[in-house]
Order: sequence, then C-alpha cells, then structure tokens
Amino acid sequence: MLESFTWFKQSAYRWHSDGMTVYIDPWEVTTEDPADLIVLTHAHFDHYSTPDLERLTAAKTVVVAPRDIAAELSGNVVAVGPGESLEAAGVHLETVPAYNVVEERLEAHPKANGWVGYLLRLGDHTYYHAGDTDHLPELEKITTEVAFLPIGGTYTMDHQEAAALARAMRPQVAVPMHYGYVVGTKEDAAQFAQAAAPVEVRTMTPIHPFEQ
Repeated sequence: MLESFTWFKQSAYRWHSDGMTVYIDPWEVTTEDPADLIVLTHAHFDHYSTPDLERLTAAKTVVVAPRDIAAELSGNVVAVGPGESLEAAGVHLETVPAYNVVEERLEAHPKANGWVGYLLRLGDHTYYHAGDTDHLPELEKITTEVAFLPIGGTYTMDHQEAAALARAMRPQVAVPMHYGYVVGTKEDAAQFAQAAAPVEVRTMTPIHPFEQ
C-alpha cells in the first residue's frame, strides 16, 4: 500500500501510479513530474511551499487547499474547509479537521483557521494524511487503510498521543511523519511503533536525510 509513495521530508509526499501523480504538502520535492493533483493541509512554510507549487503545477493540475491558501492562488484551485467531500482530478477526497487542543499549542494551528487533513482514495486503497493536528475525538471515527500521522510534538501530537489515535482509529497501517526535521527524532518513530501496537507501523525513508 506504500509502494507508490515517495516521502521527501516532514509531511511531503508524492503518490505516483498508472500515470497519475498526486502531491501532498510538497516541500523540497526532488522529482520533476508535474502534478495531476496537489493537496495542501495548511499555510505553514513546511506544508505550503510556493516554489514547489510553481515548479509542479502544469495546465492540468488541480490544487485543493484551505480557503486562506486558495485565496492567494490562481488557476484551477479548489477551496475547502473541514467536513467536505469532493472529486478533484479524478480522485475522491474528504476533508477532516486538523487543529490543536493542547494548551501550549493552541496558537500553532487554531481551529478557527479551518485547516484540514485529507482522506484520499488512491488506486485501490484509502489513505488518511492528518496534516498538523492534535488527537481529536472526531478523528477516531475515521476509517482508512493507511494513516499518516504527525508524531514530532511541540506543534502537533507527540509520539504517545499519535499512538493513542492510531489505536483508536485502527488503520491497517500507521505511518509516522512530521519528525526528524523541525522537531522530533528517529527515536520518536521507534517509540511510536511500540506504543501503537497492535496497529502495524511502517516507517518510510525520506529522500532528504534527517536533521534531528
């Protein structure tokens, strides 16, 4: 289920299969193939990179983004908020909330911003990309085969909080992200894998070497 994914760093991924290319939060992308679809979760620099957007966008590209980002973009842009269902570039998408509830993080990702995570149907599988979020009760109801969850702490869930969400959601596979660069370390990923049991955890190797 992960063989079509490339992890660049942080929360930046490419899915490529059967002539379709989808980027999620592209940041310091190393591939040159233009996007059929780009989805953005929120407006922080490590998720919303205008140089990457400019390089990956072609005439065919659809960009799906929260309303504050969409207002800054031109072209084939779809503005979204939490709780929406749509088709974009032939891909079925559902948006889910992504915000902080832990006191010391409230200013990082306020609920009022309307930022999102995504459920995407890619090929024969369903994937959840959480964006930057805390463990929210509404996220426990998500049904997905694969869950990409931030574990770095400070601005998002830490590895223990993310593991608790994984256990509640029970995806077939949980994949840690958002660690090893700005915050979080490889050790956090190892501890996440232990704490998420019995959920299977698969760690990916990023294109860019870890910095933490």
